[in-house]
Amino acid sequence: MPPATTVLFPSVAFFLLLFSTTSNGHNITRILAKHPEFSTFNHYLTVTHLAGEINRRETITVLALNNAAMSSLLSKQLSLYTLKNVLSLHVLVDYFGSKKLHQITDGTALISTMFQATGVAPGSSGYINVTDLKGGKVGFGAENNDGKLDAVYVKSVAEIPYNISVLQISEALNSAEAEAPAGEPSQLNLTAILSKQGCKAFADLLISSGADATFNQNVDGGLTVFCPADPVIKDFMPKYKNLTASKKVSLLLYHGIPVYQSMQMLKSNNGIMNTLATDGAKKYDFTIQNDGEEVTLETKVVTAKITGTLKDEEPLIVYKINKVLMPRELFKPMEEAAPAESPKPSKSKSKHKVVADAPESDAPAESDPADDQTADNENGVAGLDGGRLAMVLLSLCIGVLLM
Repeated sequence: MPPATTVLFPSVAFFLLLFSTTSNGHNITRILAKHPEFSTFNHYLTVTHLAGEINRRETITVLALNNAAMSSLLSKQLSLYTLKNVLSLHVLVDYFGSKKLHQITDGTALISTMFQATGVAPGSSGYINVTDLKGGKVGFGAENNDGKLDAVYVKSVAEIPYNISVLQISEALNSAEAEAPAGEPSQLNLTAILSKQGCKAFADLLISSGADATFNQNVDGGLTVFCPADPVIKDFMPKYKNLTASKKVSLLLYHGIPVYQSMQMLKSNNGIMNTLATDGAKKYDFTIQNDGEEVTLETKVVTAKITGTLKDEEPLIVYKINKVLMPRELFKPMEEAAPAESPKPSKSKSKHKVVADAPESDAPAESDPADDQTADNENGVAGLDGGRLAMVLLSLCIGVLLM
């Protein structure tokens, strides 16, 4: 069927080319090296190590300063560590091409920056205000700058859609918090970081159980921490208190992965992950899944969602989650704990209902119609979808032949 081959093969080639193009990384140093007017900005991205952090991120926007704007900033004689904070305020952790910049919803938006993502910025001082002004201009200003917009958009320097955008702005953004004296970074203190970012309850459990030592030992080699927010820990405490001391440690270690995993890495590495609690036969693993921008952690007992990034400074990254991760080794799903009154197997998805020691009720769980449909699909009803797909493809081929 020559016509079908002619139509279909170029389409396949197109999608393969699209995939290979969008999967390529970026290098901010090389991008700016093509534009000598940004040589000073490029140099300081390198010496402050911000360039490396920019390169390993996806969906990012760099607000570049030309040599004149950098000269004005350097005249403040900031230390290298303070300068890093100021420059990190010029790196947005979202993609804004020139077109999107002029299509901001309601004309203004608060955008998080790398200064906020590092956990160094106090409060919300790591956000900047981006406002679409009259006459096609776009203004930029630090969120804590009394509403003043220090700079305006000049031009687009480089854009790789939805990956990285480099935009020139007229002046450096002023921020008292970013420009505050910053000493040389000391050794990362995980529990102190957690306590400052709304995870004090979890940090206190790490300290009281002694599990913090294991977390700290793994920071230098790379560590990803999933931290339940304080209200989540408060609600979970009755179950936690019923655990033995060793099981409490295992539960807490279950919230750490002994490797650095950025958000982009989590999205591209769906599957089973070992944890700090993994030890031979004791699997203590969970499955990472993503649906668009939403990333979930599935333990076969509970599914937790990542709700934010508290700290991202390689080799450490800390995420906030909306549920305590409950391993199957310590907590069994309700359907496994309830007495079996019928030999009929169940494929219920009620994995979010759990018990720590004993079932709350002797009554069997009611069947969910959606779960019955899932069971049917797993037993072969889903094969109808394959049939429909075959018919669609056949119809497509016939249509191409008739063209």
